[in-house]
Amino acid sequence: MPLLLLLLCLFGSCCLQAQQRTYCNPVNIDYGYTPFERFSVEGRHRATADPVIVNFRDTLYLFSTNQEGYWYSADMLDWTFVHRRFLLDDKYTHDLNAPAAWVMGDSLYVYGSTWELDFPVWKSGNPTRDDWEIAVDTLNVGAWDPAFFYEEADDKLYLYWGSSNEFPLLGTEIHTHNLQTTGLTRPIMKLHPNDHGWERFGEYNDNVFLAPFVEGAWVTKHNGKYYFQYAAPGTEFSGYADGVLVSDNPLDGFRYQAHNPFSYKPGGFARGAGHGATFQDAHGQYWHVSTIFISVKNNFERRIGIWPAGFDADDVMYCNTAFGDYPTLLPSQARGKDFTKGLFAGWMLLNYNKPVQVSSTLGGLHANFAVDEDIKTYWSAATGEAGEWLQTDLGEVSTIHAIQVNYADQDAEFLGKTLGKKHQYVIYGSDNGEDWEVVVDKRENQTDVPHDYVELPEPVTYRYLKLENRAMPTGKFAISGFRVFGKGAGEVPDPVQHFVVLRSPPDRAGNRLASWLKWQKNPLADGYNIYFGKDPEKLYGSIMVYGDNGYFFTGMDRADTYYFQIEAFNASGISERSEIQKVD
Repeated sequence: MPLLLLLLCLFGSCCLQAQQRTYCNPVNIDYGYTPFERFSVEGRHRATADPVIVNFRDTLYLFSTNQEGYWYSADMLDWTFVHRRFLLDDKYTHDLNAPAAWVMGDSLYVYGSTWELDFPVWKSGNPTRDDWEIAVDTLNVGAWDPAFFYEEADDKLYLYWGSSNEFPLLGTEIHTHNLQTTGLTRPIMKLHPNDHGWERFGEYNDNVFLAPFVEGAWVTKHNGKYYFQYAAPGTEFSGYADGVLVSDNPLDGFRYQAHNPFSYKPGGFARGAGHGATFQDAHGQYWHVSTIFISVKNNFERRIGIWPAGFDADDVMYCNTAFGDYPTLLPSQARGKDFTKGLFAGWMLLNYNKPVQVSSTLGGLHANFAVDEDIKTYWSAATGEAGEWLQTDLGEVSTIHAIQVNYADQDAEFLGKTLGKKHQYVIYGSDNGEDWEVVVDKRENQTDVPHDYVELPEPVTYRYLKLENRAMPTGKFAISGFRVFGKGAGEVPDPVQHFVVLRSPPDRAGNRLASWLKWQKNPLADGYNIYFGKDPEKLYGSIMVYGDNGYFFTGMDRADTYYFQIEAFNASGISERSEIQKVD
């Protein structure tokens, strides 16, 4: 290749990378498949959860359940996998469950869940490679769902753990010189489902036949206070969320923060935001990583999401999940932004429930499941062969900024972690459905991209997009979400009218853990965002509702006053928000 042409190619490649400003949940990493046969009786599938991200030397390291390794990233967009088995005993089918990771001194440490005394604590000063050593061969307390918090100023290390619908989460101090407990274990907290509706078990927080589960401990220190995070009520539900308690002491005196749950996403394409960890990027900005549920082939079929987070001027801890599965600004683009307002890039979903054509269909796995904004449903072609395709009609010529291809597992063959797998596809665009041009070309892709997100270098305009399969890592060509983002050419919905919130008054009998939200349906709206909180200036909670004009909100705290606001949205934009409704 001539030198000038080579330089132009290299320069173009650098510019293309520099233009990538956004990411989109679920996180696009090469999720391993469940290693358990008993979890696969309804189909083998990808699965991970219980994530932790830590910042070590301005590089982010992501650990999660049963992955035989971990990922690292400098930009929170491109993740590199390092294959590593941390468990030494062959009696375990899996590798790390709900792992803990923390930075102490010049090393990154890792520990996995166990109720026994048979897991080592590992450390590495060079974790971008498989370069680990045993820091201590046995921790003298069995800890399921462990989390470690290190206070560098005092050289103090604390361990928190537990996963139960009977016992509390626990905490203890760990000696830093030998990584063993000081011997004193303290109960930190239990759930109070009679007071906090979001802590009740079930898809709608109303299945009180079973006590809810508390798990997923994590601690963040801010302005001298300790923020103890915990997950409830169960990983298989849309309302899986993280709450936070606050204390002046790392092992005692934790109080329920009024603004809870602080990490919550019960609606939209990717639902659930529980059992996670809060971390800072290289710019000092806070994010929260957590579990997204699918729970179709098994309750533990799950993914990972990352959401903007932080502390407001009153030191209230928050996590912003509004439009959290739409294109979101990356850390490099988020500097100086108000995280309480979210980091949504402003590109709308263009093909929600729009007409679809396909090359073939397997049984009842119909084409429109690929555009219904539900990660639990999916279309499957009859085969996984090259040439199977799905075509979506945006309804009008629209400006397209980004596309997300979410694959589903149909007739997958693998158990456990796989390496060297790949998805290959092409996306074509057309104005008339007959003359096609290449928009995205992944025919030479050599990576495993189950939730591939492509931000186009420059926006394009088309009415029709066609996704054509070229290669699958396993199984049929199946899509849970072919999602097209940009700007439609139609009208933006008017503000929502007749928004009311019905709740039992404090002086009358009734279930004050729930309220019924109702509004006039807007014919131009695809969906609505409901914002809520306990202060009109802190509406940090959000619920996304598609295609309906009511929502039964069962995640309220019994004794508190709430404030609500709503907006409508469609492919062309977002309405102004309604007036705030106060509900005692």
